[in-house]
Amino acid sequence: MLPITSPQNPTIKLIRSLADKKGRRDHNLWVAEGYQMLERALAFNWEPVHLIATKPVHLWDAVKPLIISEKLMAELSAMNNPQDVLATFNPWYERSIAQPWSNLRGTYLALEGIRDPGNLGTIFRTAEAAGVSNLILTDCCDPYSPECVRATTGSIFAFNPVNMSQENLAGMCAKWPGDCVGTSMTAPESFRRTYQEPVLIVLGSESRGLSAPVAAACKTMVSIPMAKGVESLNVATAAALMVYEAASR
Repeated sequence: MLPITSPQNPTIKLIRSLADKKGRRDHNLWVAEGYQMLERALAFNWEPVHLIATKPVHLWDAVKPLIISEKLMAELSAMNNPQDVLATFNPWYERSIAQPWSNLRGTYLALEGIRDPGNLGTIFRTAEAAGVSNLILTDCCDPYSPECVRATTGSIFAFNPVNMSQENLAGMCAKWPGDCVGTSMTAPESFRRTYQEPVLIVLGSESRGLSAPVAAACKTMVSIPMAKGVESLNVATAAALMVYEAASR
């Protein structure tokens, strides 16, 4: 069978549309590229909707690849060095934190207003490495954008992120059964402290920080010390310090 070379092929046109947020929303699909990424999908029991490759490949028993030309793969790829395989998946959002509250264990990470996909993807990667139980996203960029997915290096498959409004996030912070710890540059208490499980760490953007309602709902506000004159700490770095500090106590 000759590989597909026409950009007018319906599946090819669909996958091309997923480069945009509107296309991802309209089709309820997102793209992951490369064998390493798809092996992570397999490890976490994700099954693709489409599997596209430049040569025959066997990854999922129930999903046969659509073989396309290398030229067409290069046109579909969001990477400078296109991979030989990509797949589409349905996004997997949880709609609420598990109930009852007493069943929560470990550390959870809530992010408000993180708009940079590279930072968000790096936080996903760090969260998996630190054993974070799940992530809560409020007014953040699309975690399934090509830039964010690539930055996660496969950790996107490790979580079923909770998509939550600011109002619901504030309500959850107020009811959280363990430590709910927000971050602020002006908070007098250091982030180096003892944390009581389940821990909810709440971070805002570098430029705006946490919104007033969410900050007010946190039980404790902490800061990460910085040298005099430093304007702010990268949010992905702050997230790494916070989750590892919580995990070490």
